[in-house]
Amino acid sequence: MKRATGTKRLWRIALGIAAAALCAAGVYVGYVFLSYSRIPDFQTLTPDGNATESASIGEEYTAVSYNIGFGAYTPDFTFFMDGGSESWAASKESVIACVQGAAETALSFAPDIVLFQEVDTDSTRSYHVNEEELITAVFPDYDSVAAVNYHSPFLMYPLLQPHGASNACLLTESAFDIVSALRRSLPIASGLKKFLDLDRCYSVARIPIENGKELIVINAHLSAYGTDASQGGAQLETLFADMAAEYEKGNYVICGGDFNHDFPGNSREALNPGTERIYSWCQPLPAELLPDGFSLCVDYPELVASTRNTDIPYGPDSFTVILDGFIISDNVLCKDTRIADTGFLYSDHNPVLLRFVLQ
Repeated sequence: MKRATGTKRLWRIALGIAAAALCAAGVYVGYVFLSYSRIPDFQTLTPDGNATESASIGEEYTAVSYNIGFGAYTPDFTFFMDGGSESWAASKESVIACVQGAAETALSFAPDIVLFQEVDTDSTRSYHVNEEELITAVFPDYDSVAAVNYHSPFLMYPLLQPHGASNACLLTESAFDIVSALRRSLPIASGLKKFLDLDRCYSVARIPIENGKELIVINAHLSAYGTDASQGGAQLETLFADMAAEYEKGNYVICGGDFNHDFPGNSREALNPGTERIYSWCQPLPAELLPDGFSLCVDYPELVASTRNTDIPYGPDSFTVILDGFIISDNVLCKDTRIADTGFLYSDHNPVLLRFVLQ
């Protein structure tokens, strides 16, 4: 009799634990549903800073695009969503060191324009460090404009160290006066899948040119995880339509960022000879979608990867590819484009440089 009573007690405890777990899961699912909101499209952004110069025709300028990986990606960092193990940066001090190192690396190229992606402002994964403030402190004489790329509710995975809430922005630094700026939303998944997909956007900054036209600087970060070909194509179509509309007005267009496509179209094979690894985030950029009057800046003096897969620490066996780059209208002359080999010291990306002339 005692044994039967003890067995019933164990069953009641087990059922109680299961019921509590189901209740907690239901509360969490409800929280995710209630917390979901898309950032408004056509959101006006407010530039900050004291830059006053306009751009000039015939002058040579430098632009840099740099995805700083929210300050987490030291060379030994591996990310759980790529098959690695970490969900947070190593420490707050490491985040600060990586962000400042990336910002100072970008500044060392004497840039006129810098496009940063994956800049956290208040995220669990980066110890709530305001990385935007760290970067703008390195560029005190530049105009800056930030666009919230995504804000996600608290992710309860991995269980031992939940990824938490994420707030990330695109940050543009300009030695020229940014007279206005806009945040444009990119298409993302619909239905239930949208709760697993992050908001994505690009920012549009307007810089006056001495001839009365404008230099349109677009900072873009397209979706990576869970993106299918149709969604990726829809994002590019939205972006390219805006670029084409500005070009038709006679403006000059430079679009840079992390496209989450094999940017030159053949870097997967060139950088990983004989590999059979295929990822959704490094499919060739569909060149057929590129509007008339635009070209990819891919004439590199040497082939250097712009990003690494973070399933393992960076080393000879790492899968690398070129996801980052610049697209320009044909009234912008590309003098030189290259990818700086930093050894992925501060991020899982390397900075991309563009020397250009407005014609």
